[in-house]
Parts: sequence; structure tokens; C-alpha cells
Amino acid sequence: MTSTQTRTEPGIGLDHRPDTEVFETDLPRAERQRLTAELLERAEHAEGEEREHLVEEVILLNAVVARSIARRYVGRGISRADLEQVAYVALVRAAKGFRPDRADDFLTYAVPTIRGEVKRWFRDHGWTVRPPRPIQELQSTLLRIGSERGTLPTSELADITEMPEQKVREALDARGCFTPSSLDAPLRPDDGSSASPEATIGDMLPGFDGGLGDCETRLALGQAIHALCPRDQLVVRLRYLEDRSQAEIGEAIGVTQTQVSRILNRIIDELRARLEGVGIAA
Repeated sequence: MTSTQTRTEPGIGLDHRPDTEVFETDLPRAERQRLTAELLERAEHAEGEEREHLVEEVILLNAVVARSIARRYVGRGISRADLEQVAYVALVRAAKGFRPDRADDFLTYAVPTIRGEVKRWFRDHGWTVRPPRPIQELQSTLLRIGSERGTLPTSELADITEMPEQKVREALDARGCFTPSSLDAPLRPDDGSSASPEATIGDMLPGFDGGLGDCETRLALGQAIHALCPRDQLVVRLRYLEDRSQAEIGEAIGVTQTQVSRILNRIIDELRARLEGVGIAA
């Protein structure tokens, strides 16, 4: 029995999520590659249950690679368990579909397959707020650059990616789209605000526009004004929309300033009565 065979446990099938303890291996990479190549060579000339067993050995042997790829995307809005599950499924697909004529080494074929599947899953399920596709792709590139070179100025990132600085800023600003900060999260001491140490992000959001609560009143008032005679509607528009004086209004409609004052008082009383008639206190 080979070292890989000793790691095969009952109940661990190709369609089940691997058990972490079963998949742990301390084999050096070169040894794992050698054993994988031997197993695949045997599987190429095997059939039925024997072939399935050999392919399963390949999967168990290389599960550490799938976990390693999935781990690179941890902390961006999708649980590690889900990412590993996606990587394992991709590994199974790669092992079942591998043919020696497709690549000299199994991992040369499997790694891009696993990485592509994890990226697709992450792209489709990892965004709480989904920015445009080009921004998603640019952000992925910037994250890779950041992991390799650390924090760089926007201008330098623009030079490296050959993208306009504005696009780079948009991609950097979209980082919170994976997992937006909780409104209950405390403000950072260096956020530049004058809020108390106990303040949260939600405390810094502007309150609702009080005018929203007056929508019903405004709608009713609009209907009441529309019911006025044309001259009264003109007086309302000149006084309250164009801010004309009573003297100017009098000149516009051909009456005295005193008459304008009386007209305005009458209009206000009439509008108040109409609003109260529909249950709105004026």
C-alpha cells in the first residue's frame, strides 16, 4: 500500500467535501508530483472501479494545492469553507478530465483550472455591491500588486497597470464592495472626524431629509393650488415662486397693493380649508 493509499478513508468519495485531517500531507512537492504522475499513468490504462480509485488518490494527494489556492481569497466576503469547497470541486473536475497529452504535469493543467473556478465563484458571489466588470478586474490586479509590493501611490499603480489614475481610484474605492463595514463599527481614531470615541459609522451618516415626511402635504397642496382660478394661481406663483413684492404683483394683475394683500389672505384661507378638508393640518 502506498503512502497515499494509507490516507484514503471510508466514506470519502469524489462527490463529498474532503475532510481536513484526511487531506493533510507533509510530502515534499517533488514527491507529490512524482506520485501523482505514477497514479495518473496507471489510471490511463485502468478502467471501472480501479480507475476511479486511482483518480481519487490523485485528488487526495493534491488537495493541499486546492486549499492553498482558495486561501488566497479568504477575507473578502466569502467563507474559507465555501472557497475550499469550490476549489475541491475544481480539483475533482481536473483530475477526472486530465489526459497526458494535455500537459506534461498534472498541476500545470489543474492549477489554472482551480484558480479560474475560484475566481469565477468569487466574482459571482463575493460582491455585496457589484461594480462594473472592468473595475472588478482592475481591483483584482491591484490586490495582487499590493500583496507583492506593498502600498504604492495611485500614480505608480496607474503606471504599472497602464490605466488612468481615475480608474485606479475607482477600483481602490470599490474595495468595500466585498464586505461593507457595519454601521455599528466604531470610527477609527485617525478618520479625521471630531466624533466621540464611542461614535459609530452609522452616527456619521446624515439624517433623513425632513421634507420626505411632508410629501403627502405637498401633493395635497399642489392639488389645492391647481383648483384655484387662473388669476389666483398667478398670484401664488408671483409671490411664492418668483418672490415678487405685493406692489409688483399689483402691477402685473392690474390692482392696488392693498387689494393684493386681501387676495393673498383670501387664497391662504382657501388653501387652508382645502387641506383641512382632506385631513391635513395647515
